[in-house]
Amino acid sequence: MNKRNIHTFVLRFLEAYNCTIIEKSPAYVTAKLSPEADREMTGRPYYWSFVERTGAPAETMTYKFIFDPEQMKLEAKPKATATAVKPPPAAGPPATGGSPMPGAPDGSSDSILGRYFGFVPTTITTRVPQDEVTFGSRRLDQIFTIVRERGKFVHLFEEPFPTGATYHAALVYDTWLCLNYKVELACDRKRSEIHSLAIQLNSGEIREHFHKQLLTKSLSPKLPANSHILPDTISLSKAVNALEMTLERKISTYDHSWADEANEQHRSEIDRVESYYNGLLLGAEPEQRDEIETQCRNRLQEIDWQHKPRIAVSVINCGLFHLNAGRTPRN
Repeated sequence: MNKRNIHTFVLRFLEAYNCTIIEKSPAYVTAKLSPEADREMTGRPYYWSFVERTGAPAETMTYKFIFDPEQMKLEAKPKATATAVKPPPAAGPPATGGSPMPGAPDGSSDSILGRYFGFVPTTITTRVPQDEVTFGSRRLDQIFTIVRERGKFVHLFEEPFPTGATYHAALVYDTWLCLNYKVELACDRKRSEIHSLAIQLNSGEIREHFHKQLLTKSLSPKLPANSHILPDTISLSKAVNALEMTLERKISTYDHSWADEANEQHRSEIDRVESYYNGLLLGAEPEQRDEIETQCRNRLQEIDWQHKPRIAVSVINCGLFHLNAGRTPRN
């Protein structure tokens, strides 16, 4: 990810969590976190438990997220400015008629803290915490983790288009179950693929590259007015099984010569290690044999992990999407 990608991603994250953007530039963004974002990002469980127990209004934190540290350093360089000399105050009794405490400015003795502790500053400067949000940074990794955990499942509806059009009848929606799979073909090398498969829960139709189709649509978490969802005829468990079988058939059509080559390399490595440790065992003392055998087993396990070919499939995220099945717009 480059700086522009990170900038766009973080802004979308803050917008999704309803954070208030205070200041924004290509180099940084300053935002007041929403209560939900504050809970996720600041690590203040005791504060939020206090808010829940007492019902006190929550005061969320403000953060500055820096995307370009070098640009920030250039902007932070002090500029030469003229300093005005303030004239000394005129002599005379205080305007309030009281005697201020020695060493305290006029009026500071009027406050309770001023009477006991002398000068008390009336202006409090709040420091805004700053975090670098660059690729590999702790804060960006935290945001990635939050998105992965909170975005594992979504439930969205396609919005009517064009905006403002009216319809003779209610909008009819089909329900699609979409699963995004990660397929890893691994041996001493690894290749990863993303497969976005979806099945319509009414007809059983299966589509590939479904995520790309969703990018062309406007989606909302709210069901639009004057709409109707067709009843499902396929259960979620059967739908998931159908998608898994589709993915399995797709993978079975691959050229798996890489696995044959990996198996040959795996067998060669095992033979080499066994030959080495068998030679050690022949000349080893009885008290050394257990240690040598343990080392051999550990080395063989490492070879299995590194060279044995395998295909691992995992689900990245999934969702239910209600898409327009058909409509007749009237402008």
